[in-house]
Amino acid sequence: MFDTIIFPAFLIGGIGFVFGYILAYVAKIFYVEVNPKIEQIKEILPGANCGACGFPGCSGYAESIVEKDCAIDLCPPGGVDIMNKIAELMGKTTTNLVEKIAVINCNSGGYSNTNIKYEYFGIKSCKAATLISEGPNQCRFGCVSQNDCIAACKFGAISLDYDGMRSIDKNKCNGCSACTNVCPRNLIYLVPKRNSVYILCSSKEKGVTTKKNCGSKYSCIGCGLCSKKCPFDAISLENNLAKIDYNKCENCGLCVIHCPTKVIFDTKKRGKAVIDAHLCIGCTICTKKCITKCISGELKKAHEVDRDNCIGCELCVEKCPKNAIGIDHYTNPSLKSG
Repeated sequence: MFDTIIFPAFLIGGIGFVFGYILAYVAKIFYVEVNPKIEQIKEILPGANCGACGFPGCSGYAESIVEKDCAIDLCPPGGVDIMNKIAELMGKTTTNLVEKIAVINCNSGGYSNTNIKYEYFGIKSCKAATLISEGPNQCRFGCVSQNDCIAACKFGAISLDYDGMRSIDKNKCNGCSACTNVCPRNLIYLVPKRNSVYILCSSKEKGVTTKKNCGSKYSCIGCGLCSKKCPFDAISLENNLAKIDYNKCENCGLCVIHCPTKVIFDTKKRGKAVIDAHLCIGCTICTKKCITKCISGELKKAHEVDRDNCIGCELCVEKCPKNAIGIDHYTNPSLKSG
């Protein structure tokens, strides 16, 4: 009985105790003290481990902030609130973090707005689909509709709408760039959240070819009219395609009005400027900033707005030193182009 059961049990238990003691002793010898700030920052970070910061997960980013004095504004999912908390913990001053969201620069890819060359039955992957004769759709720059972006989004910000188009929820998107990295045709861009004007086309073909291949009624024909009309030199024409420089764009919406194919979309509800005569001191700053010259008036006298020419750019509202200008949203429909 002792030889068959008790002795082996004691032997195994003894071996376990000895090895456990050795492991505990070794762990104590080689123990590396972790800076408590790393754990505190890990608790602050969202824990998405999306990689948008450029580090291997939130833990890697937290370690880099503490040990390598890494920038504290590299977490798009966290946004301004988390950046401020980390800054307070690390004793740093905050920077002006520009919050961004993803925008799909394409009007095709749905059930009713895409010209198809052949029906695709391969691997459900956008990258795989583009390897076969440049994809199933006629436009070689358009969305191939295999939804890699939806699968990559960890925040549920991308979904399909009623027509099979990928739709991005601005309230859920935090600009982590996961979707931009998986799109094989580079159709998804990060743009400042404050901007509402987007060019929803990525075709670099000439205008006639683009309209023929796209299938969507909205497509850039490379006319350059938006570039010529932009008062801030924020739009350029590259390879038959209009492109917005968001470092220059003032979100005025003038390009939306002048685009002949309505491929430039404006998601902002715009109204008409209204000047409060009791607050206006006639400084003329608004007249100088108005891009449509719809504000007039004499120096040191209350100014007026020509509502027929006002496009609701709100530049006058931002620049008025007396807060005498507001926007009336009730008597003017949105200038959204589509």
